[in-house]
Amino acid sequence: MPLVFCPNCANALTISRMESTTQYPMGINRFECRSCPYEHAVQVEYFEKTEMKQKEVEDVFGGKEEFANADSVATQCPAEHCNGDRAYFFQLQIRSADEPMTTFLKVSKLLTSSI
Repeated sequence: MPLVFCPNCANALTISRMESTTQYPMGINRFECRSCPYEHAVQVEYFEKTEMKQKEVEDVFGGKEEFANADSVATQCPAEHCNGDRAYFFQLQIRSADEPMTTFLKVSKLLTSSI
């Protein structure tokens, strides 16, 4: 949309909503000058709606099997209602070399089988 200027005082016009009428119960947009009483109703729509395509998410870490080959250690989960007893973790250098590595962690419950 081009910048519109007031024909009377050459100041930039702003967009505001006009009062409602019987033809336009919600009102319509208008250009108005903040320095003088000039106003001009906007009859043309200055937008278009475009449906955006959903971006496909790439599974960077390996999906469901991301912790299959990760190191693990026996531990007690610090969360209040978690009974996890094993922590799986791996580290990746995802930032520059002068930053520390990022550690990814997953707590797993011990699978016990009844005989």
